[in-house]
Amino acid sequence: LMDEVKEKMKILEEKTGKKFGDPKNPLLVSVRSGAKFSMPGMMDTVLNLGLNDETVRGLAELTGDERFAYDVYRRFLSIFSDVVLSNLFTRPDGEKPNLDRSRFEEILERKKKERGVKYDIELSAEDLKEICEEYKKLIESELGRPFPEDPWEQLRLAIEAVFRSWNNKRAVDYRNFYGIPHDLGTAVNIQTMVFGNMGEDSGTGVAFTRNVATGEKEIYGEYLVNAQGEDVVAGIRTPMKISELKKRDLKIYEQFSRACEILERHYKDVQDIEFTVERGKLYILQCRAGKRTAKAAVKIAVDMAKEGLISKEEAIVRVEPQQITHLLVPRFDPQEKERAIREGRLLARGVNASPGAASGIAIFDADKAEELGRAGKKVILVRPETTPDDVHGMLVSKGILTQRGGMTSHAAVVARGLGLPCVVGCEEIKVDVERRLFEVNGKIVREFDEISIDGDTGEVFAGAIPTLEPKLEEERELSELLRWADEIRRLGVWANADYPRDARRAVEFGAEGIGLCRTEHMFMETDRLPWVQKMIMAQTPEERKEALDHLLPLQRGDFEVMEGRPVVIRLIDPPLHEFLPNYDELLAEIFELREKAKESEEAGRELSEKEKILSVVRSLREANPMMGLRGCRLGILYPEIIEMQTRAIIEAACEVKRRGKPVRVKIMIPLVSHANELRWIRERLEAVARKVMEEQGMEVDYSFGTMIETPRAALTASEIAKVADFFSFGTNDLTQMVFGFSRDDAEGKVIMPYTKMGVLEKNPFQTLDVEGVGRLVEEATKAGKAANPNLEVGICGEHGGDPESIHFFHKAGLDYVSCSPFRVPVARLAAAQAALAAGVEDRTK
Repeated sequence: LMDEVKEKMKILEEKTGKKFGDPKNPLLVSVRSGAKFSMPGMMDTVLNLGLNDETVRGLAELTGDERFAYDVYRRFLSIFSDVVLSNLFTRPDGEKPNLDRSRFEEILERKKKERGVKYDIELSAEDLKEICEEYKKLIESELGRPFPEDPWEQLRLAIEAVFRSWNNKRAVDYRNFYGIPHDLGTAVNIQTMVFGNMGEDSGTGVAFTRNVATGEKEIYGEYLVNAQGEDVVAGIRTPMKISELKKRDLKIYEQFSRACEILERHYKDVQDIEFTVERGKLYILQCRAGKRTAKAAVKIAVDMAKEGLISKEEAIVRVEPQQITHLLVPRFDPQEKERAIREGRLLARGVNASPGAASGIAIFDADKAEELGRAGKKVILVRPETTPDDVHGMLVSKGILTQRGGMTSHAAVVARGLGLPCVVGCEEIKVDVERRLFEVNGKIVREFDEISIDGDTGEVFAGAIPTLEPKLEEERELSELLRWADEIRRLGVWANADYPRDARRAVEFGAEGIGLCRTEHMFMETDRLPWVQKMIMAQTPEERKEALDHLLPLQRGDFEVMEGRPVVIRLIDPPLHEFLPNYDELLAEIFELREKAKESEEAGRELSEKEKILSVVRSLREANPMMGLRGCRLGILYPEIIEMQTRAIIEAACEVKRRGKPVRVKIMIPLVSHANELRWIRERLEAVARKVMEEQGMEVDYSFGTMIETPRAALTASEIAKVADFFSFGTNDLTQMVFGFSRDDAEGKVIMPYTKMGVLEKNPFQTLDVEGVGRLVEEATKAGKAANPNLEVGICGEHGGDPESIHFFHKAGLDYVSCSPFRVPVARLAAAQAALAAGVEDRTK
């Protein structure tokens, strides 16, 4: 490699009229990284390379400025030691040398204090010479050898150090966060140095061709007079805004403005530009696509399309779908969050299950959360894990934190549907519900203590952090971008919504239908849960009918609000024990009551009632309830439940139609594994539907279908399709069953370690496993549509809102995706991007 480097260095020497290592006319270079994807500040850079005790004197004579030459030399000694020597060398005792830049800063600060000055530029040439000598003594004492004076050795070492910096911790963490592959590697760029620290007519700056915070069309950045680039980053001196350069030097400002326009038009994107002014001459050092906020990304894409710089299609591709999420949920004020981190208030990290940010008092049970939430208190519900019993508390909370669970756990799914920030699987915290506290790293957070959670990052903080609230009506550019996306996408975008307010929010965000309405969540409302429990506890058909008759009008009211759009209503799915008290907690209560019952008749009556409940709970307990008596199996063994639900659905549909609104009701039968299960249930429910329509004297548009969530259902899709009007893939359970993972436990215990170790590239509950689960989805779709050409196929698992998964669903031939209401805009954009990508792929073929 160095042979080629030497050949190319000759070209630089010819172009500059300088010679590398020449004591009289030295060429100095910077050594920088250059990866395929912009990773600003993540890898190392070495400036002013080529200096030694001889060339520094040549630089002084050449420029006629000794102070400048030794200022450059001390900078080089510091940065080269920190970036290169610290990482490539060991001391004679085998330890790593301590040549952190802070040790050099200590020497510099000491000298400034001795001289009674505040800034580096106030030090004299003699001061800087003395500093350079002290720097070299420090280096020799740490390395056990002098500083390398040979410029070619310096260059070789710097190249190696910059290559190695691809694997430093911050670069690896950055790639992990942004999903950049680790095997790409980096280039190393060797670039002629120009100097912004040659006096008042020199300086350095970083600027963007547009405001990357707001998206406004204005040059946005900073400029520092008589400085090198590292001074801007270090923050030792306060730079001026780039607009102030216009007043200071109009000629340079106008040259820079023209450069910004040329570069932006050439690259057709916002540019992040580093530049230097050396003695009144402008040099552009580098440019790259500028990192921008979500708000700026949308505005810039729409504005550039309107300016004719890019097409509407390019504007759609330019915005990352997940950026839309950040626009539509509250988020922490970045400066306040940084302050909380500096103050040591970051407590733990878990799984970032639902985006957004919230602060509130920690409350450890759903009843109290409901009471305080309804009273106007800001509550963060903290649980070891949530169950459907906790829904009433979740509905009024500002956020949810659980010790256990993953991306498709109950807490995560409900939170996303409600648009609540949620952190799950936070196993660093130990929740003690009895004592109403959680412990983390020796700290205790008690009930009513304020905490903050960031659903985007999975972070948990002590104390409150101010949030920035989004205003959807003000996001004009986003609305326009999504309208463009709707014109292009083929996939329909529906929403998972269990409550009327969810459905309304979904429609506001552009949902074309409700792809999943889970009726069991309706059963969990506090006014109806006792009747559900009576239905389960019933000893006779008459007792069960009494409970169901009470539930019927309540369910009918739920369904009436879903008017005008197609609605997929899933019949009861979870095992019945989920509607009853927890077995272990119930057992503990009974032990306590047995002592009290010896002295109290009232306690005796309560004990008798609890023992009856325990008997039912014990009879319903299963070793693996996710694969037990639930879904269609429950409907076949307790048909009166799903018959009641079907009656409520069809009666509600008739009422809506009577009001002159169109009705498209789709009744979903869950967890079917065999075509005969669907056939058995459908025959009975068809009879109920026909009877209700006869009673009401009208016909409504209804259909029956199933959720494909078991491998057998996917493999026998051609048979099931003959009995179904539609398929909806439940990819949460399908992923669980294909992998053999428990979705509530595996993420924290297996999947997160697996992804860190590289065993799994991605969490399969977040992004669809295309090779395994995806293959079943694709083959089942193809087989189902071949057997039933009118079959409608969608997906209602959490993957319906994941952009990468949406690309796969487009290719697999699905008709629609359904996701939580807050992810509907994300899905609209991702579906358009999938259509555009497929078009490019087709043209390439």
